[in-house]
Amino acid sequence: MPDLIFEDTRLVGVYDAFDGERRDLDAYLKIAEELSAHSVLDLGAGTGCLATLLASQGLEVTAVEPARASLDVARLKPLADRVRWIHGDASMLPPLQVDVAFMTGNVAQVFLTDDALEETFLAVHRSLRESGYLVFEVRDPAQRAWTEWTREKTFRKMTIAEIGPVEAWCEVTSVSDDLVSFRWTYKFDSDGATLVSDSTLRFRERAAVEKSLARTGFGIIEVRGAPDRPGKEFVFIAKRI
Repeated sequence: MPDLIFEDTRLVGVYDAFDGERRDLDAYLKIAEELSAHSVLDLGAGTGCLATLLASQGLEVTAVEPARASLDVARLKPLADRVRWIHGDASMLPPLQVDVAFMTGNVAQVFLTDDALEETFLAVHRSLRESGYLVFEVRDPAQRAWTEWTREKTFRKMTIAEIGPVEAWCEVTSVSDDLVSFRWTYKFDSDGATLVSDSTLRFRERAAVEKSLARTGFGIIEVRGAPDRPGKEFVFIAKRI
């Protein structure tokens, strides 16, 4: 089941505002251009930020998202009519032969077992044309990003049109080996409502990710840093073999 932050209508309504301008997605537009992509798959599309950006470049876009509320927001965005939207996960993909598949943000880290991650990689493999590409990012566990996820360091208050002032902050609830659980809290000034969303991510070592790619029929072309978070993330560019 998707985390509440992606599935609750009220939380999804403020998600984009707190997520900001998403300049991090520019790097993926450039990668699509580098790889001469004409058709792409956006897996875990969320509220459709990347999918609609790719569509604005004239690409044929299929976007898959398991959270209905997020998908509803995505379908209202400019250029959404140029995207093929699918409610579901990788196991529900129709027959496709795309040039590039993307998983941005924390999508690759929501799969808490190797089996779950590799089942997703296999589904992507089947959806790519021969010698197509899988591009995704994961956080470098050595940087221990979760140590910054405190109320003091993450607290923000924004006034959002038609909603009013909203406070938000993140706190880690548990760390067990490479699994990190955390909670986002949102407080709505308009009626005093407080909503929380609990999430867990797996922080895999680079070598573990590489093994999963190899087991599912991918060869690594390059591992880059994320331009918006230098030294903190790995961006994998892998090729279907």
